[in-house]
Amino acid sequence: MFPKNTWYVACTPDEIETKPLGRQICGERIAFYRGAEGKVCAVEDFCPHRGAALSLGYVENGNLVCGYHGLVMGCDGKTVSMPMQRVGGFPCIKSYAVEERYGFIWVWPGDAALADASLIPHLHWAVSDEWAYGGGLYHINCDYRLMIDNLMDLTHEAYVHTDSIGQDEIDESPVHTRVEGDTVITSRFMENIIAPPFWQKALKFNDLAADVPVDRWQISRFTPPSHVLIDVGVAHAGKGGFNAPAEHKAAAIVVDFITPETESSHWYFWGMARNFKPHDEELTKAIREGQGKIFAEDLAVLEAQQRNLEAHPDRRLLMLNIDTGGVQSRRILDRLIKAEQAPATESA
Repeated sequence: MFPKNTWYVACTPDEIETKPLGRQICGERIAFYRGAEGKVCAVEDFCPHRGAALSLGYVENGNLVCGYHGLVMGCDGKTVSMPMQRVGGFPCIKSYAVEERYGFIWVWPGDAALADASLIPHLHWAVSDEWAYGGGLYHINCDYRLMIDNLMDLTHEAYVHTDSIGQDEIDESPVHTRVEGDTVITSRFMENIIAPPFWQKALKFNDLAADVPVDRWQISRFTPPSHVLIDVGVAHAGKGGFNAPAEHKAAAIVVDFITPETESSHWYFWGMARNFKPHDEELTKAIREGQGKIFAEDLAVLEAQQRNLEAHPDRRLLMLNIDTGGVQSRRILDRLIKAEQAPATESA
């Protein structure tokens, strides 16, 4: 259902600032915490003594202390000590490769020996003073692939987000899809239109006229296992569209990190990176609040879709040309999952 030998966003630093965090990722129950010298650690959320959740404990001297009977667990999954008990023979629990980068904590839920930190995608906007980022987290009760489908086909904006980013021209403009290696790219360009409410506000925020015709673009990029980054924006019509100089446009990157929890639920780390007025914290807050409301509308649709699919597992879903981005993304995922499972099949 999902690749495990790859990097997923597990949480944000604030989630483990004061206490451990328990989170299920790709079916793995994991406890995240800050160990010695502030280094992020991740171990199986299972105390080897009585099976209690280690994430309900606390951190002391860089180790994770079980909140049930005081067993002390090291970052490597080995039991360190336990009050008045001999624990040298306790079995190790699983530890996970984990990295803190770009304002996120990434985890490799599969074989830690295969983890390669260089495979974490480079996020240029996260290391530049010319960009600002604001985002949040939703827990969504649906297959993570449904969210990928949603983001690789933005036609739904004309119907789901009618008061913010939706407009008729989305439904009236063709979608183009291409595959470059393991990357799927869908794009839609709308010329000489009036910007929808969200982008009218963005133009005003950027000190640009909002009541004039604009050229609008949406370029969604899927990379495995489940990352979708979308170039979005508007520019005053005739100024070059996507390639218009900064003084004529309001542009951003919609950030979507989709982390499977189970086969029917996922963690959705969403946000927007922008390179206009990057130091305006009030603007960052306003955009985050607006975007959060937009994504909440998707949540309701996707969870209802999941319930329908579970109720009718034998029904065949129809595919249209607008679905090509999601279909191609799923093909890449299927190939990666099959390759990951092949060694286990061969050894059996």
